Amino acid sequence: MMLSNSWIFSFFLFSLLSSSCAQRPSSKQSSFVQCLSSHSNVSIPFSTTFFAPNSSAFTTILNSTAQNLRYVVPSMPKPEFIFTPTHDSQVQTAVICSKQLGIHLRVRSGGHDYEGVSYVSQIETPFIVVDLAKLRSVNVDIQANSAWIQAGATVVKFTTELQRKAKLMASQPVFAQFRHHGKDLFWAIRGGGGASFGIILWWKIKLVPVPSTVTVFTVARTLEQGATKLLHRYQQVAATELDEDLFIRVLIQPTVIDTKSGNKTITTLYQAQFLGGVKRLLQVMQTGFPELNVTRKDCTQTSWLKSVMYIAGYANGTRPEVLLQGKPTFKSYFKAKSDFVKDPIPESALEGLWKRLFEQASPLVIFNPYGGMMSKISESEIPFPHRKVLFKIQYLTAWQAANENTEKHINWIRKLYNYMAPYVTKSPRQAYVNYRDLDLGINKKRNTSFTEASAWGNRHEQSIPPLLLPARRSRN
Repeated sequence: MMLSNSWIFSFFLFSLLSSSCAQRPSSKQSSFVQCLSSHSNVSIPFSTTFFAPNSSAFTTILNSTAQNLRYVVPSMPKPEFIFTPTHDSQVQTAVICSKQLGIHLRVRSGGHDYEGVSYVSQIETPFIVVDLAKLRSVNVDIQANSAWIQAGATVVKFTTELQRKAKLMASQPVFAQFRHHGKDLFWAIRGGGGASFGIILWWKIKLVPVPSTVTVFTVARTLEQGATKLLHRYQQVAATELDEDLFIRVLIQPTVIDTKSGNKTITTLYQAQFLGGVKRLLQVMQTGFPELNVTRKDCTQTSWLKSVMYIAGYANGTRPEVLLQGKPTFKSYFKAKSDFVKDPIPESALEGLWKRLFEQASPLVIFNPYGGMMSKISESEIPFPHRKVLFKIQYLTAWQAANENTEKHINWIRKLYNYMAPYVTKSPRQAYVNYRDLDLGINKKRNTSFTEASAWGNRHEQSIPPLLLPARRSRN
């Protein structure tokens, strides 16, 4: 027997009210549930998709994919409730209901949100969170070399599904399911910060083949081993002269070399992924970057999937199934910023960077090379303009205790960012959209003018804040 949505809604409210440990749901909660029930053509299992603050699962779900612990402390604003839809149509219904009831919406998919904007609202209240974690299907079409991916699927979940089907890996997104809108919107969501333009539920991804054998290595070099000159050389070759099958990123941080005196050095970790066997990799390194002096002992041959786990920092021997859990591997209190570089940073500037890194307990700087296929796509083809650059920089400062002086860490990274200004892109100073940084600008609690938004876009290249358009008059 099919039960009507209105009956399910009534039962859901009865369950809330009759529970000995439950508080009476707020009028906003009740109104939202009733609105969902009346507008949805698909049955909604409210008991497993709707979570109010008095629910025992509320905090667990709210924190489940949150990476930055700064935004889950008790003092941060919390949503009125969390809705975890199980069907595409329920997302649309949630948007309709939030608009009708005047409740602000935060939408979270994979949770890779450095500033917590997908689950915290410090300006707009009240707000709710629509968490897409249950919309995580991956449909792979081997013959067409493509895949449809729901927005709640993480990259590691997608990678695991691909490995099960064939030796393939993802290329760029080519299409998003966003009907009844023009080509300009399709252009904008492919790299311009899709969440700025609506809620995207599905992506179509083009696939490219990878070999059965992939080689990885991690090689460390300290200041005492010539790290400064080596990093300067790396900047000259990583994006332009190395084989396109080779990716080498550099992780830079201070390390203690004498526990008694507390003396530190700077350690640079060269971490590589090569689409091929170790023999050809060593030939490539000898030709393009012999200064790093990579040896056979440094290298490990593995599969594509295990190379992804290696780069992600999983311990050797970890089973790939752990990726399906969709849990963040990096959780701490942190602040991050980013830059892009077109010309090699001189050695003298690197030495100034080292001095500033020594000032923090747990700083991290990462150089990610571009070039290769990234440079073959024009800046205007999709709204990801970082094409004619050598590499991207990510700056991080992290701490593990909630009671630490947050402002001290944030002020330090802002000063570091200012120091790097002469050595990175200018007019605009570019920033990576997936390393969200609210220092670059936020919408105020009022309508943003076109002039204000344009000026912000000219200063930085991250996701431009959407304009709040005035309400249209009804045409009755």
